[in-house]
Amino acid sequence: MSQNKCSFLKKLAAIVGSAHLLTDPVDFAPALTDWRGRYTGKALALVRPGSAAEAQAVVRACLAANLPMQAQGGNTGLVGGATPDASGRTLLIQMSRLNRIRNVDAANNALTAEAGCSLQAVQAAAIARNRLFPLSLAAEGSCQIGGNLAANAGGVQVLRYGAMRDLTLGLEAVLPNGDLFEGLAGLRKNNVGYDLRHLLIGAEGTLGLITAATLKLFPLPEEKVTLWLEVASPAAAVDLLNRTQAAFDAQLTAFELICPLALKLLQRHFPQLAFPTLTAPWHVLCEFSGSRDDHLPEKTEHFIVAALAKHLAQDALLAQSEAQRKAFWRIRENISEAQKKEGVSIKHDIALPVSRIDEFLTRVIAPLAAAFPCIRHTAFGHLGDGNLHFNLSMPEPEANARLLARESEASRIVYDQVHALGGSISAEHGIGRLKRDLLPRYQSPTRLTALRAIKQALDPKGLMNPGVLL
Repeated sequence: MSQNKCSFLKKLAAIVGSAHLLTDPVDFAPALTDWRGRYTGKALALVRPGSAAEAQAVVRACLAANLPMQAQGGNTGLVGGATPDASGRTLLIQMSRLNRIRNVDAANNALTAEAGCSLQAVQAAAIARNRLFPLSLAAEGSCQIGGNLAANAGGVQVLRYGAMRDLTLGLEAVLPNGDLFEGLAGLRKNNVGYDLRHLLIGAEGTLGLITAATLKLFPLPEEKVTLWLEVASPAAAVDLLNRTQAAFDAQLTAFELICPLALKLLQRHFPQLAFPTLTAPWHVLCEFSGSRDDHLPEKTEHFIVAALAKHLAQDALLAQSEAQRKAFWRIRENISEAQKKEGVSIKHDIALPVSRIDEFLTRVIAPLAAAFPCIRHTAFGHLGDGNLHFNLSMPEPEANARLLARESEASRIVYDQVHALGGSISAEHGIGRLKRDLLPRYQSPTRLTALRAIKQALDPKGLMNPGVLL
């Protein structure tokens, strides 16, 4: 070990305590590979600060030593945004010790949580005060609030409550120069110029190290009604969505689209799940929430009868208990895991105008089939807000390996169609390393110049999450 490296590590140990500094790569190997197993990097060491002050001191030490930093939360990301590069110079900063709920202000419908709190812990803290924090993800037991903020996570309830940008009132973060931005006030209105909070959310750790956030809470719904619907096509699902929104407005919390292949993979790899009787090719899982005075069960039953009579849906099943409601959601939440068990796939997290989702699916299938005979596409996701997960794979391992070798070609077909229809190549997963080199093709030079100027102004040495996003 060089003298400079030894001195730097001693400084870190003095900041966080030797028990929270790992220097043997064997001890932090899981943190070097992303959840999908696509990216594996190297790191100088792994450090776990236990307070905002310790995080400040760590950043200042890296700045003085001119060493890059890689922030990491629950390591559940899908675009390689929390994985260090292969240089071995990067310090991996893991936020798991910053895991305290600092305050719950029920009267202000606000909660302040540190970045290392799991999403599930924040949800539970809100429920304990008869409040709701509505972000809901399949990885909520392991993903962390800091990562949710860095990626501007969305999830299944964006339709009603919005993504993390909409759910965040304030932030605390260590900036690249080591200063602490203290902006945790739970204000709904605060018009004092550029909003650094919104700049840091979705920046994937490239503009600062988020240490805490003040989050919006909502009244805890007194009733939830969950409905499984079968539809003939994505176009029929969009029509049904519009009719449902007209009938329920804000009471419609989630509206998820599920394709036939997704259910086939679920039945193969999770046969223990309680599947509804499946007859139609496409499926919708939707949920309504409100007060008891809204009479949602009766209102939903009347809506089902009308939807079936008008052939908006081919069949419908209303969850009759909390257990059945959770069983429906377990089907939706295990789609990604079923794909993982099936084998590696090419994942596309895309956003489209809701009105053009059916057109996208119609336009993209033919060129994909021409270029890759026998290709399979798993399409599912948050139809209510236009976020579609469109993933590609082959039935046989050998063919799948050949498909992966041509990933850039397959993705270009998908993204070109998305771009042509006014969509985005990243809806809720971020850019990370996976999509970084695609930005010049799908973003204007003006936008990219502005992004680089912001990065240069805040992080002139380029030490925060290098190689991510830009």
